[in-house]
Amino acid sequence: MTDTLLDIRGLSVPLPTGADRPFAVKDLSLSLSKGEILCIVGETGSGKSLTAFASMGLLPTNLPKPSGEVMFEGRNLLTLTEEQRREINGRRLAMIFQEPIAALNPIYRVGEQVAEAFRLHTKLSEAEIKQKVIDLFTEVHLPNPREILRSYPHQLSGGQCQRVMIATALALDPAILIADEPTTALDVTTQAQILRLMLDLREKHGTGILFITHDFGVVAEIADRVAVMRHGTLVETGPAKEVLLNPQEEYTQNLLAAVPRLQPKVSRSYLGEPVLVASKVAKTYQTRTLFGAGRKVKAVDEVDVTIRRGETLGLVGESGSGKSTLAQCLIRLVEPDGGEVTISGGKFSGLKGADLRAARQRVQIVFQDPFTALDPRQSVRSAIAEGPIIHGLSPAEATARADGLIEAVGLDPSGGDRFPHEFSGGQRQRICIARALALEPELIIADESVSALDVSVQAQVLDLLAEMQERLQFGMLFITHDLRVASRICDRIAVMRHGKIVEQDEPATLFANPTQDYTRKLLAAVPGRDWQTNPTRKAV
Repeated sequence: MTDTLLDIRGLSVPLPTGADRPFAVKDLSLSLSKGEILCIVGETGSGKSLTAFASMGLLPTNLPKPSGEVMFEGRNLLTLTEEQRREINGRRLAMIFQEPIAALNPIYRVGEQVAEAFRLHTKLSEAEIKQKVIDLFTEVHLPNPREILRSYPHQLSGGQCQRVMIATALALDPAILIADEPTTALDVTTQAQILRLMLDLREKHGTGILFITHDFGVVAEIADRVAVMRHGTLVETGPAKEVLLNPQEEYTQNLLAAVPRLQPKVSRSYLGEPVLVASKVAKTYQTRTLFGAGRKVKAVDEVDVTIRRGETLGLVGESGSGKSTLAQCLIRLVEPDGGEVTISGGKFSGLKGADLRAARQRVQIVFQDPFTALDPRQSVRSAIAEGPIIHGLSPAEATARADGLIEAVGLDPSGGDRFPHEFSGGQRQRICIARALALEPELIIADESVSALDVSVQAQVLDLLAEMQERLQFGMLFITHDLRVASRICDRIAVMRHGKIVEQDEPATLFANPTQDYTRKLLAAVPGRDWQTNPTRKAV
């Protein structure tokens, strides 16, 4: 791998006046060779994505002009005109974004969106373009390519949408593929498939891949070299094996120490009485068409769940297994078709109106995306105090409780008058946890609440949840697609597939002796599992 494809020389991306630092990226120098996978890792705000955006000419318009050079095929990408940029983007340089649903146009069929690249850059006929799209969908392992061709983004799963984005990026066989956190929100089996696809691209096409991630498990699976960034500067770079097994810089060592490992949590001998007892919970969705009733999907198929006081039950499984639907049925954000639910000894199913509102005080939920979960026009103190005020606490008492919780989750109470956009992602998730705890619930549901966080912030939030649970003794249903995270925080783990819980046990037993092939498949798909469990093994 001696042929340099991309050569970044002294790249600096200034930030607007008043930002927390002068530069988003400062004096960065990196290179990417043909057939090489270079992983850029670092926490949020380290400059990873802005490095990619600068290379693609996609920097936000409010940022000052970058300096330095990004050399590709004898040209500095930073100095291209808009016309030159249109000619090179998509054809020679392609990018896969983190959120495929946001990147795909919801009003066009996915086949049309991939075909657009051919229409813009080639003179192929419509029949030839259609066949090219079908071939691409086949290459990225989409099922029934001819049917998916006519699907809209909302009709596909997250993993399928990500494959469509990869097909779009590969359409014109680019020399460089930039992938910005393409697997962050995917379940482990889909993630493993995407990573295998990346390795296939490198082998078949000699594509140079710039892969941005905060997941060192992913790095262990696919990287040839690693570049670690912090606050816009390059901290450490080198072959993946050396960086993973013998990091030289303290910052890299701290990041690696924060990576959750597939090590079962020690079982606790005593847990309190049940706070959640659910029996035969069921939910069926029916799709309708103009010509008939469509098809029925059993999202939740007569599931039984019990959680004791102070206990954390992990719920794992692939996308579409029914995890989030089950959680929403338990607290009646989605009305179940059947089943009985009891929370803290009080009947929850069948309640209506004021009785349901009062009962919901006993259960709270923490969502995956803290930014969309918080009202951008509401100060964080007001957001935390709102629930207790609704349920009868005086404004003065609710405000005092909010300030106490802000401090309890590791934030400065003086920041209570600030708004969500003034906090980092990890801080916003802490605010969401404080808001959930404000009502002193008996049960908390955490739905993928740490999946989008950096490993260091993720570790802090997991420790915070464990600490608050130890103090307040609430039960917790912890939904995740990351078995490493589940092993760290859960007393029991339930594996869900096609609406049913197929296996359930303590982590030590489940990991050492899974009884179901599906569970074994999930465990085998954990990225970087061999690197973590056997550090002497070659990391890539």
